[in-house]
Amino acid sequence: MRMKLNFLAALVAAGLAVLATSIFTVDQRQSAIIFQLGEVREVITEPGLYLKWPMIQNVRYFDKRILTLDTPDPERFITSEKKNVLVDSFVKWRIVDPKLYYISVAGDEARARTRLSQTVNAGLREEFGKRTVHEVVSGERDKIMEQMRAKADLDARKIGVQIVDVRVKRVDLPSEVSESVYRRMEAERKRVANELRSEGSAEAEKIRADAEKQREVIVAEAYRDAQKIKGEGDAKAAATYAQAFNQNPEFYAFYRSMEAYRSSFKSKNDVMVVEPNSDFFKYMKGVGRGGEKSVK
Repeated sequence: MRMKLNFLAALVAAGLAVLATSIFTVDQRQSAIIFQLGEVREVITEPGLYLKWPMIQNVRYFDKRILTLDTPDPERFITSEKKNVLVDSFVKWRIVDPKLYYISVAGDEARARTRLSQTVNAGLREEFGKRTVHEVVSGERDKIMEQMRAKADLDARKIGVQIVDVRVKRVDLPSEVSESVYRRMEAERKRVANELRSEGSAEAEKIRADAEKQREVIVAEAYRDAQKIKGEGDAKAAATYAQAFNQNPEFYAFYRSMEAYRSSFKSKNDVMVVEPNSDFFKYMKGVGRGGEKSVK
């Protein structure tokens, strides 16, 4: 009885062991290929629990996620101007046909990376060779990337791989080229700056000349108007004086003499050398007590 139980236990254990080696799972991030005696029997792309023949069949997994191929060092390319540029780029790719991928590169990711690197490098070399430094740096970078992605994807499909994106992280000039380019850029900037300064100076001179012309016109017109008003005032004053003189010549002469005295003797230090019999002292002479005239 005990021997039967031991046999059944061993049989159950063997069955469980066989079942354990027959069951396998495929993660949603993976695809799998079932091999039977080294030949591809089935490709599994959906996640789940699956069965295989133990000892006869084996399973190999492949990553379905997007992978990155990043060049460790910048590559040197030549533009249409025969100038060297250093290009740092990366590629986003993923396996879309596990069976073709396995047949083409034996499922070796390193071999796939080498193949993709060669394809992208050749494509970038061709695209950069058609364009100038300015175009590859800023003018047509997006266009280059899109054309490069399409060409690389067409070749990558031959090994069961899809190129999701190709991007240039940086485009630099070698040190021996950078200096000459910077000098040329500096000279160009200086030329533009000098041109702008010259245009500004010419415009400033034009504005100053116009302002000076307007000032001269305004001053001349103001002087003309002032002289006109002054002349009109003098004419009115002369007319007023003439009218007053005609009404009372003696009083007018007396008033004008008083105005002259006031203007002449404003300060105590004023000195005037005039003959006493001059008409200037006409109204400064008075009549004394005895009827005699005296000069004060």
